[in-house]
Amino acid sequence: MNKIHQPVFIGKEVKIGDGCRIQMFAFIPDGVTIEDNVFIGPGVVFTNDKYPPAKDKSEWLKTTVKQGASIGANATIVCGVTIGKGAMIGAGSVVTKDVPDGEMWYGNPASYRGSGMSKQEIDGMTGAQSLILNRK
Repeated sequence: MNKIHQPVFIGKEVKIGDGCRIQMFAFIPDGVTIEDNVFIGPGVVFTNDKYPPAKDKSEWLKTTVKQGASIGANATIVCGVTIGKGAMIGAGSVVTKDVPDGEMWYGNPASYRGSGMSKQEIDGMTGAQSLILNRK
């Protein structure tokens, strides 16, 4: 079961997996896929148009947040990226590139700052384990 704190904006064409926690004031437009057990902090903003305003939806870029990832408060996720399984994004970061599995990124623009989990931990992560990871 997901826990979504109001108010948030979630577009009609957003996919959200099981066990996700989405905090107040998040903005999640069409084209975003959030896999299982992801944490989205308060005020996180996703975009879907790299060069606004797009003339039609065909110009929108898709964004994916993989299982067990955690995104800190007020981060901005620029469209067209993938945030890897178990990855962590620091509060206030601006993500403009793909974030590999298990890595910790923060800053503006966000960059690699360390590894939160080993490849073995990520590969063996179950839904319950990723939910526990997000509560730490």
